[in-house]
Amino acid sequence: MSITNAMASGVSGLLANSTAVSSISYNIANADTVGYRRSFEQMVTAGASGASGAMATGVQTTSIHSNTVDGNYLDTAIATNLAITGNGFFVVNSNIDASYTNGNLFTRVGSFEPDDNGNMVNSAGLYLMGYAYGANGALGAVDRNSFADLVPVNVANQTIAGSITGNIAIGGNLPSQETGQAAAGDPFVSSVEYYNALGAAERLTLSFQPTTTPNSWQVTISDANTSYGEVTMSFADSGPNAGAPLAYANATSTATAPAGFAFNPATGVMTLTVNNGTTPQVVDVSLGAPGSFDGLSQFSGDYSPLTIEADGSESGTLTRVEFDEFGNVWGVFDNGTRSALYQVPLATFSNANGLQTTNNSTFSTSMDSGDFYLGQAGSGETGTLTSGGVESANVDIAQELTSLIQRQRAYSSNAKIITTADEMLSETVNLKR
Repeated sequence: MSITNAMASGVSGLLANSTAVSSISYNIANADTVGYRRSFEQMVTAGASGASGAMATGVQTTSIHSNTVDGNYLDTAIATNLAITGNGFFVVNSNIDASYTNGNLFTRVGSFEPDDNGNMVNSAGLYLMGYAYGANGALGAVDRNSFADLVPVNVANQTIAGSITGNIAIGGNLPSQETGQAAAGDPFVSSVEYYNALGAAERLTLSFQPTTTPNSWQVTISDANTSYGEVTMSFADSGPNAGAPLAYANATSTATAPAGFAFNPATGVMTLTVNNGTTPQVVDVSLGAPGSFDGLSQFSGDYSPLTIEADGSESGTLTRVEFDEFGNVWGVFDNGTRSALYQVPLATFSNANGLQTTNNSTFSTSMDSGDFYLGQAGSGETGTLTSGGVESANVDIAQELTSLIQRQRAYSSNAKIITTADEMLSETVNLKR
């Protein structure tokens, strides 16, 4: 190697190590940046080919990204903050007013919170994208190899429609000592809430009148406007079914059409026709089948308040959102209903370290990364989500400072090559004198 080549090699070493110091400085500066992915410069030999073969002429750098190394989990106690454990990136968009299939990028920055419109946006101002669940709670078929089915995740002004009540099951205990008295005592009265077709709550009133016949009760059902009907209910006082309904008799309808009342003595089910709409609502109220303990019972003791199991629900407004490890966004409504709103997919790549770095700790695909796949969190090789915290930068300060010292020493050594080559050239020039 000639003296000039030695000097050129030293210059390449200075350039390579200064580039490495630049990457180290960038890592240290972003050590507290949420979701930041560390990068570093790998030294590779630079060579040139000549007539006599390849000849090394110096060194150059190649940028390497540590996109597959997790950072630590930082608890923030903010429910909408998300951290990824394992493989995957959030899909985010900087402008949700434009087409959702354009401008999408990938990030690990999960510091999401609702903006004034309810859109989930992170600290870099990027909007979270996901798949919306239908009103029936199904996600349906979505294209996981493109952005076509993604929409912004919005958690504002969410409401859920009420569902109509069709079945009510009644439980509780009637005190046996109240029956068979010379003078019948006062009835025990309870109300039952149910929901009409518009999701509004209405109430039925059940009256249990003890009779002078032992173990026999007169059951009457009504609401604020209508008396539907009544039935005599008797209980077994001995045998294996003691305390369970024994039989039903004297079912009588007191309803005026279009309201209606019917009773099935074999099942213990009252069928009410409630005149609360153009199409009357039909509600089945089960008191308990004869010979079973799946409804009302009668034992000596106190009257116990009715236990009610009714389907249907009133309309509700969103009160808060929850995230599970599979990326599902659940809405909790003020009517007690919990419903899936969105699924947040995680983008995976054949070579995540080959992603192209862009602004705001985001990435885009490149020839090296391969195409993306928007998988469900927690499935296959896709990582999982944890809410209530964020992922820190995957930067180890001790490692970066150690690398900084190494690069500083290497830079000084390459500078020494140049000064030594300069002295050798000076000696060569002096040979002429």
